[in-house]
Order: sequence, then structure tokens, then C-alpha cells
Amino acid sequence: MVRMSGSVVVLGGRSEIGSEVAARLASGRVVVLAARRSGELVEEAAALRAAGATEVVPVEFDADDLGAHEEALAGIARAHGPIGTIVVAFGILGDQSRAEAEVDHAVAIVHTDYVAHVSVLTHAANLLRRQGSGELVVFSSVAGVRVRRANYVYGSAKAGLDGFASGLSDALAGSGVRLLLVRPGFVVGRMTTGMSPAPFSSTPAQVAEATVRALRKGRGEVWVPGVLRPVFFGMRLLPRALWRRLPR
Repeated sequence: MVRMSGSVVVLGGRSEIGSEVAARLASGRVVVLAARRSGELVEEAAALRAAGATEVVPVEFDADDLGAHEEALAGIARAHGPIGTIVVAFGILGDQSRAEAEVDHAVAIVHTDYVAHVSVLTHAANLLRRQGSGELVVFSSVAGVRVRRANYVYGSAKAGLDGFASGLSDALAGSGVRLLLVRPGFVVGRMTTGMSPAPFSSTPAQVAEATVRALRKGRGEVWVPGVLRPVFFGMRLLPRALWRRLPR
């Protein structure tokens, strides 16, 4: 069992999954919620205080502003360090049909879901390396395991993120810093409102529970739910003509 200490930083403070993870890690710790319009995070902050956080600090953070990432993290570390856990929980689903017609929308999805993650994870890893300790939590998706026609823009960004995070995890070996890569399936929440749930769906609370359990066990990756790992092993073998007909 791994003992967790230091402040908890959620990059994407409005994220349902990020908030649920933070609530499970909050007891006796400072929690930093980093998001745009951070002054509006009243409900999220109240829930974390109720979960036992000693202090909840809202901080302005724009994931798409790559140039501000390094200083945002450095400022958090100066004010609330040492940092124990950084939860990278921002992201957008986007609209696949719109992305196929509008290049700007396709690029925006990839920028937020991949490029911005590469930037902030690199800065976060460097900060934690200098500190000599800490945890990074990264949310990939089964959508990136084998990209489907139905959501290939989002899926391709998650595929890139999955590969980047896997490599970064290896690069961090022996540094005192570890990375947990989480691969959820369909999550029933605000991001998927109006969509029909896929098989083996989860809630934000279920994803958070599996994530924190994996953190405490010192694992490097976790699928949520666990049955998706063998399911997607089999899906890799499906003929392409059949694969392209699968829904989201």
C-alpha cells in the first residue's frame, strides 16, 4: 500500500472524474483546483472541504494556453508544495461530424486532448523530478486503443496521449515520480449527456474509485471497468470492414 501525502492538484477543476478523485484523496491535504473561471468553483470546493481537505484553493488555469503551463505549475508548487499528486483531468469530446467538416474544430479537439497534455505533463514531470517525488494521474480512453470511425478525431488524440503517457511513465522509472495511466470506457456524465451509454459504461465515481485504488496499490495502469482489457484485446482482431461499422 502506497502512502500518499503532499498537496493534490487537479488540472481541470470542473471535471467530474477529477473532482471525484480529489474527494477520495482530500483528507488531511491541501487541494488545488485549477481551471478557467476558477472563482466559480464554489460547489466543487465545498464538496472537497466536506471530504476532509484542510484547504481548497482555486487557481486560474487555461489548458489551451501552452505558454502559461510552466509558471502555473511553478506557482502552485511555490504556494502549496510539495505536490503529492497531479491529476490531469481536462479534455473535450467535441463533435465528430463537425470535426469532419470544420478543420478548426478538429484541430481544437486534438490541441486540447493531446497537444495541451503533452505540454503540461512534460512540465509536471520535470517539476516532480526536481522535487524527487510525486504522482501523475493521466486519463486516456479505450477510444484510443483502436480508433473507430465513429469518433476518430477524439480517438486519435487519446491514442497519442496513451502512447505519450506510456513512454513518459517509462522515462520516470527510478526518479521517485510515478505515473498512473487510466483507460476508462464510456463514462456517463456531463460530457456524454444525450448519448446512449455503451456496453460496460461507468460513472465518474466508479472511475475515481478504480483510479484511487490503483494509486494506493502503486499500479502503473488501470482499465475501468477491468473487463474492457480482454474485450479490447479481442477487438484488435476484428476485421477492418466490421470495425468501421461499430458505433461510438
